Amino acid sequence: MKKKTVYLLFLSTGTILARTIDFYTKTSLNHVSIALDQELDFVYSFGRKRPNNPFIGGFIKENLNLPFFNRSSCAVYQLKVTEEEYDQLVEQIMIMESHKHLYRYNFLGLLGVMMNKELQRDNAYFCSQFVATMLQECGVYDGDKPPGLIRPQDLRDWRELRLVYQGQLKNYPNFIYQPEQAEARSLRRSFLSLFHL
Repeated sequence: MKKKTVYLLFLSTGTILARTIDFYTKTSLNHVSIALDQELDFVYSFGRKRPNNPFIGGFIKENLNLPFFNRSSCAVYQLKVTEEEYDQLVEQIMIMESHKHLYRYNFLGLLGVMMNKELQRDNAYFCSQFVATMLQECGVYDGDKPPGLIRPQDLRDWRELRLVYQGQLKNYPNFIYQPEQAEARSLRRSFLSLFHL
């Protein structure tokens, strides 16, 4: 059966909030996104809608060329999926993107993780909850914990992932860091190309 590849991108931006989370979890790279391509042009998660404000969050298409990510360290993991699973994942993400105004960041859910008690809210996710839910709904991920208790480190420990890069995001070999062309580059690419990667 022919396989396709998606990527999980784990990041640490070095912000005060990121360092606080790292200290609490005793791990690093505590933000996770799903990337639909090796070049990291199509990267999705739940996080800051405005880079300078950690309290306004929701569904986002990450623009990794923003100065906010300039000093980010990262780990990129490869995940093999079937064509059917890939198509289902893309469809789910596109539906969410077309209704992104309905989604919120699940700050309350983060408190639930700290208490080991899943706190579900409609249309609200934190980053690892979103990634686990998307992969679970298309039949790829079947973890021991419910998505609302999944931490980024739980996903990094998943045996199906293969590490392909770890280091500074701007040095990732397949990523073309072009902050001055971020918007133009985004407009040139079409979602239709996802099916031909």
